[in-house]
Amino acid sequence: MLHTLSACELRERFINGTHSAQEITSYFLQRIQKYDPQIRAFLEVLENDAMQKAKLLDEKRADKKPLGAFAGVPIAIKDNIHIKGKKTTCGSKILENFIAPFAATCCELLEEQDAIFIGKTNLDEFAMGSSTENSAFFQTKNPWNLACTPGGSSGGSAAAVATRLCPVGLGTDTGGSVRQPAALCGIVGLKPTYGRISRWGIVAYGSSLDQVGTFSTTVEDTALLMETIGKHCSKDSTSINIAPDLHRAELKNFKKNIRIGVPWQFLEGLDKDTENNFKDALKVFESQGAMLCNVDLSILKYSLATYYILAPAEASTNLARYDGIRYGLRSKEAKTLDEVYDYTRDEGFGAEVKRRIMLGTFVLSSGYKDAYYRKAQQVRTKIIDAFKVAFQSCDFVAIPCVPNGAFELGSKKDPLTMYLEDIYTIAANLTGLPAISLPSGFSKDAKPLGLQLIAPELCEKPLLQASYFFQNETKFPEHIPHLFKD
Repeated sequence: MLHTLSACELRERFINGTHSAQEITSYFLQRIQKYDPQIRAFLEVLENDAMQKAKLLDEKRADKKPLGAFAGVPIAIKDNIHIKGKKTTCGSKILENFIAPFAATCCELLEEQDAIFIGKTNLDEFAMGSSTENSAFFQTKNPWNLACTPGGSSGGSAAAVATRLCPVGLGTDTGGSVRQPAALCGIVGLKPTYGRISRWGIVAYGSSLDQVGTFSTTVEDTALLMETIGKHCSKDSTSINIAPDLHRAELKNFKKNIRIGVPWQFLEGLDKDTENNFKDALKVFESQGAMLCNVDLSILKYSLATYYILAPAEASTNLARYDGIRYGLRSKEAKTLDEVYDYTRDEGFGAEVKRRIMLGTFVLSSGYKDAYYRKAQQVRTKIIDAFKVAFQSCDFVAIPCVPNGAFELGSKKDPLTMYLEDIYTIAANLTGLPAISLPSGFSKDAKPLGLQLIAPELCEKPLLQASYFFQNETKFPEHIPHLFKD
C-alpha cells in the first residue's frame, strides 16, 4: 500500500532500506497501468527513464553516497514544463512532436535532489481552461466522479496525485490552474508568491500571471517541494533573489490567535452548500482562538473582467511565436509564407486558444488599448492596493477556492460560464500573492471542496504553518477516492 504514503514517508522508507527505489517506482508504474486508463491523467509515462533513475539511486544508496530530499520519490510534471529531451506538447497539436532542448529550472532542482520523473500530465491547451477539456488529445476525469472534470488547466497532475498514481506533482497557475483542480480533486495545491519559483523552462501563457505550483496530499510534502524548488534562478528575470525558506522544520510553529479576513461582501450569492462548507472550515481556526474580521475586497467583482483582458493580451503576444517556421507543426497544405502562418495556426490551435488570441489581439489594438488593456492594468493596481489595506488588519484572507464541486464533463457550453469557475482564484494571480487550496470536506453530492487561504507577499512559511494546523485538525490526507483505494 505504498500509494497511501506521502513523499516524505516514501523517501524515509527508501533511505532506511525498507524499499528500494526500483520497488517504489515499479509499484507506481503498475498503479498507473492499472488506473490511468480510467483517469487519463498522463500524456506520456516515462517508464524506462524512471526505472533507470531508480536503478541509479539504488546503486547510490548501496555506495553510501548522499541522497537528495526527493530520493526515491516519483513525481508528475505538467506538460508545459520542460524535461530535457522529452516532449513538451502543452496539450496542443502545434507542439505535438516538440522535444524540449533544455530543462526547466524547477525540474533541474528536483533532479539534483534525486526525484524520479514518472510522466508528463494532461492539461488544457497552453494552460487555457478550467476543466482539462481543452486538451487537443483527450479529456482527464475526476477520480471522485468519473463523469466530472478534475478542473484545469493542471487537471492531469491534480488527478494523478488524487488517484495516488504518484505522491506529488507540478503544475502551473495563471488564474487558479493549480488551486482550482486541487480543490475539485481533494488535495493540496499551492501557488507561491510570483517569482518565488523560477519560470525558466515553462511555456508561457500570461507572463505576468504564470507561476509554477505544487500538488500533494499533505502539507509536509508541499513544504518539501517549496524548499527544493523555491530558489532564485539567474536565468529568470522575474525570480526573487532571496534565500530559500526551510519550511518543514517550522511547520508546527502556528500562532493560533491569528486574524483571518473574510470579504463577505464579495461572497454574496455564494452557493449555499459551498457557503456552509466554507463557514465550517473557518470554525476549525476559530476553535483555536483565531479571530474573523470582515475585509473590504469588493473591488474583486472586477477581477474576472480584468483577468480576461490581461491574460489573453499576454497570450496573444506569447503565442505569436508559433508560426510554423522555427519549431512545432508546419502545415503541409501551405504553399506561400502567408499560408504557412495562417494554415499552421489554424490547424495547430484549438478553439479556446484561438478565442483568447483574438480577444487579446483586440484589446491590444490601437483603437482599443486605452479603453481596455490600460484600464485593466489600472484596476489591477487597485486590486493590489486593496489587498495591502486588508492585510493591515488580518494575517490571511480566506475565501472558497471554487464556487461549487466538480461539474460534469461537457456540461458548460458557454465560454463565459466556464470563465466564472475562476472567480475566486484569479485575485492571487493579479496580485502575485501566495495562496493555497486545502481540502475542506465534501458537497452534499460527495464532491470535494477547498478552502483557500491567501497570504501577504513572501509569507509562504506562515501560510504553510496555518495549513499544517488545518490538516491535522481535519485529517484530510486520509481521504482517497473510493474507486482507487486498493
